[in-house]
Amino acid sequence: MKKIVLPILDDVKKELRARDYILLSGKLYTMRDAAHRRILEMKREGLKLPIGLENACIYYTGPTPKKNNRIGAIGPTTSYRMDSYMKELTNLNCTIGKGPRSEEVKNLAKTHHLIYLMAIGGLGAKLSLAVKSMELVAFPELGPEAIYELEVEDFPVIVAYDIYGNSIFTEGKSNER
Repeated sequence: MKKIVLPILDDVKKELRARDYILLSGKLYTMRDAAHRRILEMKREGLKLPIGLENACIYYTGPTPKKNNRIGAIGPTTSYRMDSYMKELTNLNCTIGKGPRSEEVKNLAKTHHLIYLMAIGGLGAKLSLAVKSMELVAFPELGPEAIYELEVEDFPVIVAYDIYGNSIFTEGKSNER
């Protein structure tokens, strides 16, 4: 299992292949549907964004509230729900969620060297152990769909789409191991 510090550098992206297991450390932002809509509205209106999207890693999740000063469950949300926003977010470094994406997103990933990573659904409580800090950064009125900045250490993910167009969801292809 490879340990990788965010953002994922181009040299590292070139080495990653669909089906690789990796441990991420660094800064992620949480975003779901409502936050994506707000960010794109702000972007279109030329407003200053609350986070820098350039080279950012977005985790599709809605964290549960802290309990006893401990971060709650932080499992992945189904990624295809964010596919309609990806055309305007090609300056990201990577995205993390669960499940397959549209063919358009797969092509955007290849064209713009975006990595799509998958976290395992149903393990939200276990995944929260890799979160060292969580800070609300935008849209508190959205509750769990607000944008949070996470500092993670050894956050386990699988490369679902690599920069070569290979997919974990494709069977019998050259990336099969």
